[in-house]
Amino acid sequence: MQNVVIVGTGLIGSSFGLALRKAGFDGAITGVSSPHAIADALARGAIDRGASLASAIPDAELVFLSQTIGRILDTIRHLDPLLRPGTLVTDAGSTKCAIVDLARQTLTRAQFLGGHPMAGKETRGALAASPDLFRGRTWILTPDDASELHTSCALEFRMWLHRIGARVLTLDADEHDRVVSLTSHLAQLASTALAATVSDKLGGPPRLNAAGPGLEDMTRLAGGSYEIWRDILATNTDHIERALSLYIQKLEHMRENLRTRQLQEEFERGAALAAQLRRPR
Repeated sequence: MQNVVIVGTGLIGSSFGLALRKAGFDGAITGVSSPHAIADALARGAIDRGASLASAIPDAELVFLSQTIGRILDTIRHLDPLLRPGTLVTDAGSTKCAIVDLARQTLTRAQFLGGHPMAGKETRGALAASPDLFRGRTWILTPDDASELHTSCALEFRMWLHRIGARVLTLDADEHDRVVSLTSHLAQLASTALAATVSDKLGGPPRLNAAGPGLEDMTRLAGGSYEIWRDILATNTDHIERALSLYIQKLEHMRENLRTRQLQEEFERGAALAAQLRRPR
């Protein structure tokens, strides 16, 4: 693999370019994005040059789509005539069913392998990119069939994922969407709801000055961009609805048992999971 095209040179796309370089990739890395995003990615050293989709894709051996979900879907609709046989197209979308289904229907000239790196920051853009963003983080791959992991282009891509320090996990697309509705999407909505509730009832200072580090920790995700989350919520609605229902049931159970000793089990179960998440994996 000597020619990588990154479509979307924000935090994830630029971090991928930097990670490849740090891991020893010496081929060409081309970015496709807005002029401002390309300028930042060039300044950061994440790409070698910027180009249009039409001029970059025909030479690509790996195409990495790291845009918002809506833009990934739009890009996929325009890719097939530009691709050469043997190219691997993958993505970093936070939901998978809609993306994988569209790619299956429209991409006939190259292989598509859905992906989702479980990494990120509150800060967006190439200037916040890091070559170590994926180190020690799970990178989920969602093939339609296990054989798709063993093509020559997929094997080489997986090799680079290991070199940049990612831990590969394979799930089918629907199971991915179910799992991340609990591990990621529910966490975002819970954080946003908590921050909105406190804002509604307390507003800003001086009462907000009574907040301790616990509120800051719990509302960290509330800084997430609605531009990104709008597409996630729209493409994983059913799983997110079920996750929210489970969470609401748990909150109702806790509300009903504030004056009993029944919450001890919930505290113990929650503490065990929190400890597990902090443990090296």
